[in-house]
Amino acid sequence: MSLKVESLAIPDVKLVTPPRFGDDRGFFSETYNAQRFKEAGIDADFVQDNHSLSAKRGTVRGLHYQAPPFAQAKLVRVLRGAIIDVAVDVRKGSPTYGKWVSAELSAKNGVQIYVPRGFLHGFATLEPDTEIAYKVDNYYSKECDGAVLWNDPTLAIDWGIPSAEAVLSDKDAAAPAFADFETPF
Repeated sequence: MSLKVESLAIPDVKLVTPPRFGDDRGFFSETYNAQRFKEAGIDADFVQDNHSLSAKRGTVRGLHYQAPPFAQAKLVRVLRGAIIDVAVDVRKGSPTYGKWVSAELSAKNGVQIYVPRGFLHGFATLEPDTEIAYKVDNYYSKECDGAVLWNDPTLAIDWGIPSAEAVLSDKDAAAPAFADFETPF
């Protein structure tokens, strides 16, 4: 078995499924190998790993971005639980500007998503106590941190949860509308 990489409707966003080898004890999976990823067309130099826990089903984190010079590509996977992961293209001049793609990632399916620089990113948890691990190719900068309103009607994202059940941070609840967003990409 080899690394499986599939492009989504926005081709630069990719689903990555590493092989799993299992038996009655469980499974083993090599979730990242720089050489194999590069051979598959994902040539990011990851410099930081992040880990988050969302205690409640319906927790929404996003839509976030890091502006240049601290823009980040991400490789996201779920360690426990399940999410709907969303990427919104905000690259100037892109034919898919303002369009979004999503995928269900779970501990069970082992699928990862690669989100390149120039995208808003977020996820909604589908199960309680969901843990996410993700790699980024640039360091975090508070000065370059930004967000767009997760349920902006212009974007009309299907998060897989009822809006009334969303659990948000104060920052995400107060994020500006997409119409007020000036892309730095």
